[in-house]
Amino acid sequence: MEGKKSSNGLKIALGIALALFLAVGFYTINLYSNSKKIQNELTQEKELVMNDLNAMAKQYDEAIGENEAKSKELVEARERIQGLIDSLKISETNVRSLWRYKKKYLSLQKEMDVLLAQNDSLRVENSYLATSLDSTRVKLEERTMFTDSLLVQNTALAEVVENASILGTVGLKGFGVIERTSGKLIPTERAKRTDKIRVCFTVAKNSLVQAGDHELYIQVIDPKNNTLGLNEQVQFEDKTLNYSVISKFNYENANLNVCEFVAAKGEDKFEKGRYIVNVFNEKDLVSTSEFTLK
Repeated sequence: MEGKKSSNGLKIALGIALALFLAVGFYTINLYSNSKKIQNELTQEKELVMNDLNAMAKQYDEAIGENEAKSKELVEARERIQGLIDSLKISETNVRSLWRYKKKYLSLQKEMDVLLAQNDSLRVENSYLATSLDSTRVKLEERTMFTDSLLVQNTALAEVVENASILGTVGLKGFGVIERTSGKLIPTERAKRTDKIRVCFTVAKNSLVQAGDHELYIQVIDPKNNTLGLNEQVQFEDKTLNYSVISKFNYENANLNVCEFVAAKGEDKFEKGRYIVNVFNEKDLVSTSEFTLK
């Protein structure tokens, strides 16, 4: 009799263990499925944003060919869009990254408003340009609304808010300069005549950032993929950053124009070719640009 009771008890225990195993398996499969679904949505959204930016860049190309009077402003706007496209290509597909690009979309929209206002007198001659840019702005607004909805539903919203509380930059430019003994600076595109690289940008106002002393890391990479300037390293968790110079400034809750200089090593001269300029807020890339020395 006792042997029979023991056998029944063992069967019951095995039944309970099997039920628990199946429940855990179901929960794990369901969790993995939800994770994959969110990742797929983020990937699709990134592709849609990239398509919109490429369309916008194409429209700027057409406008540059039609409007010589304002070609400088249009070319600079086109370069900023290309910088954003290049940055988006290498960015991680996560909520934090999409939120950062949402902020940059808003900046692009404001820039388009200003550009169209400046070209008011040319709208009759360039009606195609105005219509194309307005259409692109509407698409970006619609895409931004979709991104907002996705972010609200995502469980990583706290991470997004944390990432939004950092300083970003706009209007990043790098170029060579000749430095006179009087201190006067003369821009140049000639590698042999370049004494220093000047990097200028605007620290954008962000109401989520507290006023006070802040710093950004500037990285200038030459045509041979060398980091110019100090070329020192700083460690952020699992990421190591080589930087050319640290830009330190006092932020007062308003747009702030900043310029820094990067010199060659010792007696070395600057190489001919393409230079890349990156600005990092700690480990996060917030702005990128490029220029060429001949």
